Amino acid sequence: MDTWRKRLGKWEKGTWRAHPLGPALRAYLRTADTKGSMPLVRLWRGWAEAVGAHVAEMAKPVGHRRRTLLVGVEDSALLQELTYYAPQILDDVNAFLGQEVFDKVQVDLLMGKAPLDTIPDLAPGSGDGRPDPERPPERPEGLQGRADLDPESPVGRCYRAYIRLFNER
Repeated sequence: MDTWRKRLGKWEKGTWRAHPLGPALRAYLRTADTKGSMPLVRLWRGWAEAVGAHVAEMAKPVGHRRRTLLVGVEDSALLQELTYYAPQILDDVNAFLGQEVFDKVQVDLLMGKAPLDTIPDLAPGSGDGRPDPERPPERPEGLQGRADLDPESPVGRCYRAYIRLFNER
C-alpha cells in the first residue's frame, strides 16, 4: 500500500498532493499488455488491409486460440473455398503483424457469431436497448400519484418528478 501512495502522490504541508495521472497511466499501459493482444486489435481493425479486399469479403476474423487464427464464413461453399486460401491468409496476417503470431488457420461457419472486424452499431435507437433521444418516451397508462410513498422521501420526490415529466407535455 505504501508504494502505491508514493506512486500516486505525496503528503505535502498537511495535505495530499496527487501526481499527474498521465505519466503513470502511460507506464502502466506499456506493461499491461502481457498477453500480446494489442497487435491482434490492430489485425481485427485492419482485416481488409491485412488479407486483401477479396478475401475479407468472404472470410471474417472470429478470434484466436493460442497460435491458431479462427476465421468464419457464411456458408459451406465458402468454407470449402477458404481452406485453399488458408496458407495465403496465414502468410498475409503474419506479414501484417510483422512477426509470426499464428501457425495455423481454422475456418468455421459463422452461425451468428459476430466477426471482430465489424464495429457494432451502438447509435441510439439502433435496437441495442437504448432509447432514441429524437423520440420522447411514451406516457405509461395509469400514471398517477402513489399514496403509499412518502412525498418527502427520495423515492417519493423522484416519483413526483417522473409524473411531472409526463404532465408537462
